[in-house]
Amino acid sequence: MNTLKAGDNAPSFTLKNQQGDDVSLAKLKGSKVLVYFYPKASTPGCTVQAKGLRDSVKALDAGNITVLGISPDPVNKLLNFFEKESLNFDLLSDEDHSVADEFGVWGLKKFMGKEYDGIHRLSFLIDESGKISHVFDKFKTKDHHEVVLSSLK
Repeated sequence: MNTLKAGDNAPSFTLKNQQGDDVSLAKLKGSKVLVYFYPKASTPGCTVQAKGLRDSVKALDAGNITVLGISPDPVNKLLNFFEKESLNFDLLSDEDHSVADEFGVWGLKKFMGKEYDGIHRLSFLIDESGKISHVFDKFKTKDHHEVVLSSLK
């Protein structure tokens, strides 16, 4: 796993959102974008993380930040998660984990003695020019939104 760092250019990507519409990072150039990778929709940790971002929308909007959540879930599962949790930002489907690979967040994981490949929970704040300005890699799911907001001060 070769994770991107602050100062690196963010990889350009286009993925389907929960509605099946294309969302392109290139079209968001000129605003800040928080790209957060999460392992699986509707799981406890991912739900807590998403709800924290949902509830921080005013502060994120004030910072001109667009939030994009990316997981390897199919579009229909994302729509269910989006609607069930009343989310107010796009969830993007990266089923082949190609975008996760480009950001360096797809790799070997261990859980309960088993090893498997999956998404590592990391977030990237991308500036208006398309460069990564901050990488969030040390947080608890319930505090993720607070860590992001405190970095803006």
